[in-house]
Amino acid sequence: MDVNIKQISGNWDAGYAMDKHMKKSTYLYDNDNGRPQFHNERTEVGEAVYQLKYQGDWNQVDSLAECLLRYAVPLFTDIQLIIPMPATEPRTRQPVTAVASALAIKMGGGMRCFDGILLKKAGGTPLKDLETKAEKETAVANMFSYQDLISSSGKYNALIIDDLYHTGVSMEAAVTALRGYTKINKIYVAVLTWR
Repeated sequence: MDVNIKQISGNWDAGYAMDKHMKKSTYLYDNDNGRPQFHNERTEVGEAVYQLKYQGDWNQVDSLAECLLRYAVPLFTDIQLIIPMPATEPRTRQPVTAVASALAIKMGGGMRCFDGILLKKAGGTPLKDLETKAEKETAVANMFSYQDLISSSGKYNALIIDDLYHTGVSMEAAVTALRGYTKINKIYVAVLTWR
């Protein structure tokens, strides 16, 4: 899978996105419901994320996990556990959790994926419906928390996995919450695509 890695800055210790989500989006027409329709050209990673998340193509999980293993994991020092970013929309099976779990298996050595350490309150206004970064920051303030799922003692370096990075306000709010967990040391972020 081709990538164009971009460093992303925030309140985490190190962070990277694998590639831009969209190469080009061309307006076509408004459909019968008045919604604009577009022809979208995505990057290879962006297309895989789209197929997984919106078309239910679970065959994309392995290639996205492999992409993170090959390109993201070597950029971080001593990852000790993986945490998927909590989903915004409830689904029977969560795409980001599936990719994070597959990555943990590929890393081997007893690497664990801790789904549920990061929690996200349901409800609220979707960030895509808000205009400014300030509005988004207000919307996500106190939205995230953590639960103690690590049974052993010590402090661990965590890698948070997400599918799309835009303003970073959700990730920063999640990292702020996770910083309160005394069993977490460094926090790394690997995102599949950016907008």
